[in-house]
Amino acid sequence: MTILLKQLFALFNLLNSDDGEKQIAFGLVLGLILGFSPFFSVQSFFLILCFFVFRIQFGAALVAAFFFKFIAFLIDPLADKMGRFILELEPLRGLFTTMYHMPIVPYTRFNNSIVMGSFFVAIILMIPMYFVFIALIRKYRSAIVEKFKSSKLWKMWKATTVYKLYTQYESLVG
Repeated sequence: MTILLKQLFALFNLLNSDDGEKQIAFGLVLGLILGFSPFFSVQSFFLILCFFVFRIQFGAALVAAFFFKFIAFLIDPLADKMGRFILELEPLRGLFTTMYHMPIVPYTRFNNSIVMGSFFVAIILMIPMYFVFIALIRKYRSAIVEKFKSSKLWKMWKATTVYKLYTQYESLVG
């Protein structure tokens, strides 16, 4: 639980800072893919591995995966139809047969029509949602953060001893 809270606080701090919008957007996109893929699968393992290899905001991915998991359930009928269509394409039948007989690939559950359709939807949405997320982050920073930082409440908070101790602690701990 503390890891989740730590990641959410890190996401909030990153959202309110001046940098890292691409890192947050990429985390949200990977969260989208994670939300559309089955929980215990090779795809999920690979995506979680990506969080550790690349500089991706893990808190943003967790929040996005939670949100997009609900959307994935809502679009399951559409994903089933799309996945069934893709799996029944005659030119791809040999490829799918070969993939099914490979050592690890069947654990992706690609032969399930909902999994295939959800993965296809996630791949299609990946690039446009990246730019949507960047635009939303910029809008959030320009509209909400700037107004909050110019409010009297924020100025009063910055004048307190607790805030000064917190900033000293942050500068020492990092």
